[in-house]
Amino acid sequence: MDALLQMININKSFGKVRVLQDMQLTLYAGEVHALLGENGAGKSTLIKILGGIYSLDSGEIWINGRKAEITDVESARRYGVSIIHQELMLAPNLTVAENVFIGRELTTRMGTTDAATMEEQTQRLLDEYQLPIRATTKVGKLNIAQQQMVEIVRAISFGAKIIVMDEPTSSLSEKEVEVLFEAVGRLKASGVGIIYISHRMSELDVVADRVTVLRDGQYIDTVCMAQTDHDKLIALMVGRSMENYYIKEKNYTDEIILQVNNLSAGKAVRNVSFKLRKGEVLGFAGLVGAGRSETMECLFGLRRVESGEILLDGKRVDISSVQKAVSLGLGLVPEDRKQEGIFANQSLRMNTTVEVIDQFLRHGRYNRQLEMELTRKYVDGLFETKYASLEQPISALSGGNQQKIVFSRWLLATRRILILDEPTRGIDIKTKTEIYRTINDLTKQGLTIILVSSELPELINMCDRIVVMSHGYTTGVLEQGEFTQEKIMHYATMEM
Repeated sequence: MDALLQMININKSFGKVRVLQDMQLTLYAGEVHALLGENGAGKSTLIKILGGIYSLDSGEIWINGRKAEITDVESARRYGVSIIHQELMLAPNLTVAENVFIGRELTTRMGTTDAATMEEQTQRLLDEYQLPIRATTKVGKLNIAQQQMVEIVRAISFGAKIIVMDEPTSSLSEKEVEVLFEAVGRLKASGVGIIYISHRMSELDVVADRVTVLRDGQYIDTVCMAQTDHDKLIALMVGRSMENYYIKEKNYTDEIILQVNNLSAGKAVRNVSFKLRKGEVLGFAGLVGAGRSETMECLFGLRRVESGEILLDGKRVDISSVQKAVSLGLGLVPEDRKQEGIFANQSLRMNTTVEVIDQFLRHGRYNRQLEMELTRKYVDGLFETKYASLEQPISALSGGNQQKIVFSRWLLATRRILILDEPTRGIDIKTKTEIYRTINDLTKQGLTIILVSSELPELINMCDRIVVMSHGYTTGVLEQGEFTQEKIMHYATMEM
């Protein structure tokens, strides 16, 4: 079988840092080829070279048996390459059809925009892929899964034969994932080759035909998904077997340090009640829209509470601002790291110490040495963070390393209760293990954790109890001996 795409001996450096070394990738028509590796392994760089965002230093790209000269995004598009990024590139105020044809609008003989033809052609593609979306609908009114389908239709509309999907399910519910996988199946049947990037092994079991593993910018191996298992893939990714993937001990006491009674905030949070014991990991489960993140926003002063009460050490507290929450000993690692968790253009140092900057100011003097020492203690000592300099912008780091910096910031600032909202979303296996180890160590030291996660195995293996939410309500609280995926999903789908 002739290859649809071959990337041969691809090399790329940024300054003195070599990011890719002799990287290889072969993709066939009608194949889903997963790209697997830790954050910082070089996956994004390889894809950006294929998409014309970066230029390669050396190596060759062949498409349909011919050497391709990809110099920019437009030339990649001419070769039939399309990248669907994790952050969707759509204009919410434009219609589906306008987004599909953006930058290459059709015109009438009079030179005006031919909206009717664009809508007709877009609707034909939507119908072909059995997508219940109207071409005239504003994209901003669609959910995330539907917006991803619009990205796919846009790629198909200009004849893409190689489509890259970067963490496409990171913000999708289980039902939305099923819709995406159905679309992937139709793309395969039409001969499109798909490069699929995901850290969720269970997804690869369903959707991937083959997997190429990268480690530290180098090609490690390509294996058939049907002939391998998760342990082997993890070993290829990290260079060794990963024993004790989930690290969890019983570190809680019977002391209730936080109690929430009948908390309400609009339609997202309705009469939520739960108790939190010192040193425990309390999980929050639920489907997309269940109200988990909104409840955490109430606890952290980001959302106004309409009724109910929050008790800390048995005393009622009014958490009306983030400053108040921090002063009471709470911290929050938010769900949306890029939008809410980092100051993208600021340094690693600033992103680590911003919440405790007053510790380095004494009598009008700034103690830079103390700040640097404390930053290194967390960035280097707590996690194996990959970076060039503490003064480089955090946006230059991979997603996993950015998450480690966000963790470090709130560990510096948090004294009592740390809220983790989807802390391992889009994070590689090795970094997940580091985070799990850190959670266990923190509770052993007396910190208390609230863990919001959409990954049920993560909740089942890392939590002491699990609160389940549905449509803004708490529908069940499960003790450790009661944990099963079936029971959690039963409460997560309850109608109140």
